[in-house]
Amino acid sequence: MRAKDKKIKIRITLKNIIYFIAGIIILFYIYTFYHLYFGQNISYAKDNSQEVASSAEEVRISQANDINIEEIINQNSKPGYREEITQHEEVLEYLTTYKTNTQIPKGVSYVVQEGRKGTQKVTTKKIYQDDELIGEEQVGAVITKAALNKVVEIGGGKTTSNKKIKVGDTVYVTSDMLAVMSESNEESKKLATLQTNEELKVLEIIDNWYRISHNSVTGWVKQECTIYINPNETNVEKDENKGTSGQNNSSNNNNNNNNQIQKLSFDMALNKPSGLSLEQFKKILSDDKDKNNVFENNAEYFYYIEQQYHINGVFVAAVGIHESAWGTSNISKQKYNLFGYGAYDSNPYNGAYTFSDYSESIDLIARVFVKYYLNPKGTSIYGGEVAAGTYYSSPTLQGVNNKYASDKNWANSVYKHMQYLYNKL
Repeated sequence: MRAKDKKIKIRITLKNIIYFIAGIIILFYIYTFYHLYFGQNISYAKDNSQEVASSAEEVRISQANDINIEEIINQNSKPGYREEITQHEEVLEYLTTYKTNTQIPKGVSYVVQEGRKGTQKVTTKKIYQDDELIGEEQVGAVITKAALNKVVEIGGGKTTSNKKIKVGDTVYVTSDMLAVMSESNEESKKLATLQTNEELKVLEIIDNWYRISHNSVTGWVKQECTIYINPNETNVEKDENKGTSGQNNSSNNNNNNNNQIQKLSFDMALNKPSGLSLEQFKKILSDDKDKNNVFENNAEYFYYIEQQYHINGVFVAAVGIHESAWGTSNISKQKYNLFGYGAYDSNPYNGAYTFSDYSESIDLIARVFVKYYLNPKGTSIYGGEVAAGTYYSSPTLQGVNNKYASDKNWANSVYKHMQYLYNKL
């Protein structure tokens, strides 16, 4: 009995051991399953709050680096300090492209494609201290209507002409499409559209407009879109030498122009041409200080802006010399921008406009001066437009300085350059 009982006891013990091991295995799988599914959810919930907090902290740090929150808080904590972001739509001025035509004499220019202004939406940041504007910066711009560039052909022939059109002369259309208006402004009624090379009789001259007759049409057209040279003539140079265009001898031109040169003074009116000839502009802008020959190579454009926009070209050249240090500044060399146009004091290089060549910047700054600084609002100016007069004070150096430059000594510096150039005549 004892041997038998012992044998049975051993079997039960082994069986229990097997069951025990199996139970442990089952419990292990249950435990693992629980933690993989149920346990992870609990853990995720706990970790999620930490992760969100951590992410939020990272976002705050990132934003602080981008917009400098601490600085803004410190600034806005100052009594009376505030920043304001505004948007407004403004005119997008067209650029002017110059092309040389060797078939017409030097000194002659005419429009073959009229410029069309565009519009852009500008975002500006303004900074106030005690409700006084202490800073302003353009921080963005989006074009809403593209501008169409103006195309001007300039003479590149062997002779030079300074012919002035008078009543009774015949002129010819140069623009691709030229509107005939009922009055000498673009806001009047349009009577007809003329095509290139059509012949017109000049009946009256007012400012930048001709009253003309063409077939049965009588009305007003822009001077800049016409030329006195007959496009049907095959040898323009020959006609020039016959004297059909008036003065064409360089020395005679200089002698005649010397009597018309505007007298230099600090208070001179800058919305009048200097009266210098094309040759004289080339003379005064050929200088050893012009190390890159920027002004020498572009002298003709200071002459042509006088003809088109009724502005003192020597003044414009002097501004360019002052702003670009005779064409040696980075903005001038890399962006063809002689005037730092578009630059802000806080970030001048990135804010400055980029042009395709120097002629574009010279032409645009001339129009900006005429339209916004040198003439009262409503004054008839180039291309049938009227002056906005936004920053007009007076048509003098000091008048321009008031709103154009933050440097109060700007006018004196520009005048010294004008004196230097005039003394080279």
